[in-house]
Amino acid sequence: MTKQIASISISGEITLNMHSLNNEGGEGNQIMTRQLTIVDKDGQEHTVNGISGDMFKHIHAGHLVNHCIDNGIELSQYSRALNPNRISSAELLSYITESKKKNEKAGVVIDALINSCTVCDTHGILITDKIGDNKDSSNTPRKSVIEFGWTIGIPGKNNSETYLHTKVVHSSTGVKGESSNEGQNIFHRPANHGAYAFVCNIDTYRIGFNDIDRIYSIDDDKRQARYKAILQSLLSSFLNPRGAMTSSQKPHITDFRGVVTYSEKLIPAPTVSSINPEYVQEIGMITSNLNEIENGAITAIEFNGLGELSGIIKDLIAEQPYKLS
Repeated sequence: MTKQIASISISGEITLNMHSLNNEGGEGNQIMTRQLTIVDKDGQEHTVNGISGDMFKHIHAGHLVNHCIDNGIELSQYSRALNPNRISSAELLSYITESKKKNEKAGVVIDALINSCTVCDTHGILITDKIGDNKDSSNTPRKSVIEFGWTIGIPGKNNSETYLHTKVVHSSTGVKGESSNEGQNIFHRPANHGAYAFVCNIDTYRIGFNDIDRIYSIDDDKRQARYKAILQSLLSSFLNPRGAMTSSQKPHITDFRGVVTYSEKLIPAPTVSSINPEYVQEIGMITSNLNEIENGAITAIEFNGLGELSGIIKDLIAEQPYKLS
């Protein structure tokens, strides 16, 4: 029997080597790796490497757009072109019927947004333009369905090294002059390694759900297609994390282990950061307690490696997103 999945969470420890997925910019000729200050479960501060949730969301969005194009799933013109603005006010207005164009409320704008674009629906957006003639339609928010936390280096398990980067110049080419592109740009760039705490959550029941009008703006078939698109793109994000500097510093993913939890009711699927070394036991205890409150609400599945994680996601794709009655 097909299950209805209301939310999915992943808590894990991913091991990355020789990567530079997220940087803070540069000082002179030195590219600076992103550094975070965190507090562990014992209250001790640590400075560690990190990858922002924005970066993983960017990686996921890229895979999501490709999946939608390949499968004929709705995308705005901006999202199709990977424009960070996601959708134009003119395109939004084209999805609103003539009878409503003189008096758009925020719910009407959200309905048009959900119908027109899968990325806008699932990744969230703030519409800053006024759509139509009603002032209530300006600054209209759409909360994201999928959420990524910072991917945080686990204290004592991560570090960074710096390497000199130069460009080889061949003087024997015979090409000279200002436009010959023989100039050097010597700089130092980081290569990070370590075990990182990863957390993400998907509120699958909100796929296609208009939070203002409290109704679903798209039918069940479209919700199912977007549900599959989100999960398949999430798996692709782990298999091919296309962040910063991957043209020559593609991450070596050597391990990914953790827990996938999913909820068949509106109790959130629990997540605990692997910064806490006892996170697996904590999630297990939370799951047991929640299932005593709501029988069979939460399922927790441990995985050891990307192979096992891919199997869990494959099985979840065969299920259905929960629908509010």
